[in-house]
Order: sequence, then C-alpha cells, then structure tokens
Amino acid sequence: MNIHEYQAKSILKEFGVAVPLGIVVDKVEDAASAAKQIAEKTGLETWAVKAQIHAGGRGKGGGVKIAKNIDEVTQYANDILGMQLVTHQTGPEGKQVNKLLIEQSIYYPGPSEIKEFYMSVLLNRQTGRNIIMYSTEGGMDIETVAAETPHLIYKEEIDPKVGIQAFQARKVAFNLGLSGAAFKDMTKFVVSLYNAYVATDASMFEINPVFLTSDDKVFAADAKVNLDDNALYRHKDYAAMQDETEEDPAELEAAKHDLSFVKLDGNVGCMVNGAGLAMATMDIIKLSGGDPANFLDVGGAANAVTVEAGFRIILKDPNVNAILLNIFGGIVRCDRVAAGVVEAVKSIGDIGIPVIVRLQGTNAEEGKKIIDDSGLKVNSAITLQDAADLVKELV
Repeated sequence: MNIHEYQAKSILKEFGVAVPLGIVVDKVEDAASAAKQIAEKTGLETWAVKAQIHAGGRGKGGGVKIAKNIDEVTQYANDILGMQLVTHQTGPEGKQVNKLLIEQSIYYPGPSEIKEFYMSVLLNRQTGRNIIMYSTEGGMDIETVAAETPHLIYKEEIDPKVGIQAFQARKVAFNLGLSGAAFKDMTKFVVSLYNAYVATDASMFEINPVFLTSDDKVFAADAKVNLDDNALYRHKDYAAMQDETEEDPAELEAAKHDLSFVKLDGNVGCMVNGAGLAMATMDIIKLSGGDPANFLDVGGAANAVTVEAGFRIILKDPNVNAILLNIFGGIVRCDRVAAGVVEAVKSIGDIGIPVIVRLQGTNAEEGKKIIDDSGLKVNSAITLQDAADLVKELV
C-alpha cells in the first residue's frame, strides 16, 4: 500500500527519523495559516509548498514550490491545489492534487555546504536480507544514477539475526563523505530509518533526498513508503491511511472480493486461478495476436460469486473486446467452476463481447459439456492451444 509523503513522514518521526516541520492542508485559505504556525515554531520565513499524490517527479511537474513570503504560499497553494499534476510516474492523464504539505524550508544559510543524498531500505530477494542502498547523488532518479554512475551507488546488507549494527551506520556516513556533527547525525538517521522499516512491515522506504543542511543537520526531505498489504492487519492505524482517491477503482473493487487484480493496457481480459497460470495465460494471449488487459487471479476457490465479480471488474475496461477465463481444476472441480460461470453470465446478462472458457483438470470434460449445453454465448476449450485459437479467431 502506498501512502502520501506527509503520512510517511509522520511514521518516520515516530521512530526518531528527523523530518522537516510540516502541516497538511486541503484548502487554499488554510495554507497561509499553516505557514505562519510553522514560522512561529522554527523562526524561518521560507516554506515548501508540496503537492501530495502517489507519484514521484512532482517538482519537475510543477507540484513543488519554494515560497519566500506568505503571499507566495497562498499563490502556490492556489496554483497547485486541484491541478492535474503530470509526472513521469502518473502517465499522461496525471493525478488530481487534493492535499498540500506546507513545510519548513531546509534551504537556509549557515556555515557549511548543503548536500543531498539518496537512501532506501528494501529487501534483497536474492539473499533474503534487507539492504540499505544509498548514494551521494541525491535528488536524482536512482535509475539514472545506476545507468550513468553505478560506482556511486553503495549497498549495506543487514544480517537479520542481529539487525543493523553501529559500525554499518558509520560505514554509510563515511561513504557519504561526512565528518563531525554531520557524521554523527547521519549514523543516528540510518539506524532510525532501518528500525522504522522493520517495525512497520514495509516493503520499501525511499528517502530522496536525504538533506544535509548548512548547519550539519540531516533531514528526510522527501519520503516514499510502501507498506506490505499482507501485514496491514497488524497495523490498523496504517491501514487507515489508504487514500482511495489515489487507487485504481477496479483494483479497489477487486480487493473487496479478495481478488488479485492489476490493470494493463491490452484488449483481452483474463481471469485465472493461480499466479503462474495467469502469467502463462497472458503469454498465450500475446502469442495469439491479442494483448492482455489485466492480471486477475480469483484464487483456488473459484465460484459463481468470485467469477461474477471478476467479470464485472474486467467489463469496466472499455478496451476489452474479449475475455479468456482459464481455470485449472485442482482444488476446485471444473464442473463446479463451469456451473459458476453459467450462473455468473446469466446474472450479468448480455456481456456483449466474446467469452472463452478453458477448463483443465478434475472433471474438465463435464465442465465443457455444461458450458456447451448452457445456450449462452460462451466458447469452451480444453487445451491452451484451443483457447489461443479461439482468441485469435474472435479477437
């Protein structure tokens, strides 16, 4: 589950990670008041006005501005709030900005040079260990750094038996070229960040940039946090942070029915039971001349209710002009699935596009007969090749 920057920073703050003082608003008229409150507490008269959407590249898209007085805070709030913000991660349609984070600016004068670093914590699936990935090249897309200057990306792997050690935090600070107060602050930052990652059951923490101020203080200037959906039952307060306006409506509906759904850009909807079978189904659709419009896994217990929910979700995509339902009858018998398909199609009514049902496994022949004898406009198949030929013919 993705969360907003202001929510991510509230979590980081709980674990002792230094973040700039900020106030979230959803009305233009509240922006100036928030800026004044921040100024009273920090003594700083400069603020960052930041769009809150689930996407990176907000600054390049015009969603982050530095205001040097209260009038500019109001002006930028008026410009950004409600805008359709387009970044390299939103796609050409962009995302509407419904909230703003008014935050203290950390670009203030001091005796030292300001610096920006990159830092993330995530799981290395090859070794089964968490790693801290960091670079001196903060503020840039890490993909660009990896492509152009890979030697500037460092990785520190953490042994899960003992957790992060003090020497590892010092190694990070040393590789970032820090010394003195900045070195000490960075070691504390690294340990706190890693502990927050583990305690929240996150799948990724990305801080870009980690900001070193002119007086040698380290802040998380930005924060992108992805929480593991499978662990949200242990974190009810984090689960409540979900912003449904940022989520795909079809994916939200699928989640309510415990279906795994990912929308794609193709023209053939696919519904399967099992992730591996889903990948094979998308391959066969592609090889037959079509393009998969989604990944939809109804799980091992496909029945009339889940199949109907799957059909309705897929049919919301106007680009879909055929549906391939590919079921392997292992846990569930194919004849029961076929009966569920017939019941679901009758409940929905005229689907309006070709439906191909491929059943294989326990009672596959009986299931095919149920489909064929139903009188509905549903095409049945036994083998993947049969299904591919029907996709090619109908699409």
